[in-house]
This record gives sequence, C-alpha cells and structure tokens, in this order.
Amino acid sequence: MVKKETKTEIRVVNIVVSAALEHDIPLEKMAATLPNTEYNPEQFPGLVLRIKNQKTTSLIFNSGKIVCTGAKTLDIVTKSIQEIIKTLKKIDINIEKEPEFTVQNIVASGNIFRDLNLNTLAIKLQNTEYEPEQFPGLVYKLMINPKSAKPYKATFLLFPNGKIVCTGTKSEAQVNESVIALIESLDAVDKK
Repeated sequence: MVKKETKTEIRVVNIVVSAALEHDIPLEKMAATLPNTEYNPEQFPGLVLRIKNQKTTSLIFNSGKIVCTGAKTLDIVTKSIQEIIKTLKKIDINIEKEPEFTVQNIVASGNIFRDLNLNTLAIKLQNTEYEPEQFPGLVYKLMINPKSAKPYKATFLLFPNGKIVCTGTKSEAQVNESVIALIESLDAVDKK
C-alpha cells in the first residue's frame, strides 16, 4: 500500500462511516422482533445491530441516522448498509434509496520494520505523548499537507518493535500518505 522504498506492511482494520436513512426508525420494534440487536434507551439512545456475515456493528438511531463500524473495506460497508435496509423491510420499513455514507475514520495497523526508541522520539518529535508507565506506545499526531487546501491530522501509535496503528484518516490514499510522512519524520530524527 505505501509507495516508498522503505519496507512497510500496513492494512486497514476498521472503517467507521455515518449515513442517514431519511426515515424514522422504531427502535423498540426492531429490538423486539429482530435478532442480533441490543437496545437499552436508559443507557444509550441508539440500537446496536450486529451484522454477523459482514462482521460489522451498526448504531441505529430513531432519526434514521446510522454509524457503522468494523468493516475492513468500503465494499463491506456497502453490503452492511444493504443488510440494514433488508433487515428494516422485515418490520415493514421501506427505505426507497440506498443512503450515501461518509467515512468518518479509517484505522490501519501494521509494521514499518525498524526498531523505535520511543524515549528519543518523545524528545525529538513535536506533538507526542509518551507515558510508558501507563501505556507502552507513543502517541504521535502528525499534520499532513499543512499548506494544502485540505490538511488533516493523522494520529499514530508507535511501538518499540516497529508496529504502528494509524487513525484519523478518511481514505486508503490518506493512510498511505500518512505512513510516508511518518517515515519521513522518523528518517529526519535519525539524521539529527
């Protein structure tokens, strides 16, 4: 996925999207008649729907807004939303058109195949948090394309063995771009 000479291995592990069904949803009826649902309005206003064959979980609200999480590809997101619409038909709710969804966050994890001295990185990089007594990884917030019309912030968890987690991106292209920027930042620290 990353286009740089440096060896990396990164894969998307979770895509979070939001969508609007443009129809009110009777959550009590869904919870009472459909399997794989949880609804406890005293604790949380949304219904939890687990879609086993897609391995996703969706939060569905009375307003028809949904948040879907757990997908590893946009194709799985689409199939999960189609499954929600099919599930709603079972309780006589017909969604006329498939809603458009908006990617809110992509989480990717992998390996950059280099040992990382987190103490050194915490000192030499800006926008880091490192408290090894509480968590074994370093949090690094990196502004990507700060001078462009669409800058964004990627947040990385870095571990001493080179394993990383990247979050805050909204496309695979942004994941790639963020990992390349991370490697460039690490290379710059190595040269200091």
